[in-house]
Amino acid sequence: MTLRASPVCAVLAAGLLAALSGIAGADDIRDIRGPKALFPMALLLELLAAGILLAAAGYAVWRSRQRRRSRALKYFEITLRDLEKLRSLMHPSTVREFSSAISDTVRRYIEAGFKVTATHQTTEEFLHGILKDAKSPLVRHRALLDEFLQQCDLAKFAGVSLSRDNMEALYQSARSFVVGTAPAA
Repeated sequence: MTLRASPVCAVLAAGLLAALSGIAGADDIRDIRGPKALFPMALLLELLAAGILLAAAGYAVWRSRQRRRSRALKYFEITLRDLEKLRSLMHPSTVREFSSAISDTVRRYIEAGFKVTATHQTTEEFLHGILKDAKSPLVRHRALLDEFLQQCDLAKFAGVSLSRDNMEALYQSARSFVVGTAPAA
């Protein structure tokens, strides 16, 4: 028995052979390609060095800001800052609050700087205590303290109204006392 290929099978077989020979021919001939690009080592080193320099500069800036921020304020600097904040209370409607706050600020300064109890005493007790200790550095400023504290007491307890100029004078006398008694840098 002989097999005969039908004409359709013959056409399919011929097409398949042509397709297979085309694929094989495509693998034989390749197009010329340029060299593959490699990442240059010099560029890598330059980028690494730039990154290290940038990190070092950032650290230096951060460190200098930390040093400036971390310096603790001295007690007289804190008092001067607190006195400056009290300027917002310099209105005729807030005389009592202003005089009380400025008196408390100066008394806290005296306690911190001169190791004298000032906040839990009346003005007379406090001033009398200063006179008892002739070696106290506050003796030189007794007259200024007396005038300052008496004005504050009049506004706090007697309800005496102070003008804006009087409040400015109280502020300036408190500030000059703190600056005059602050330790030399």
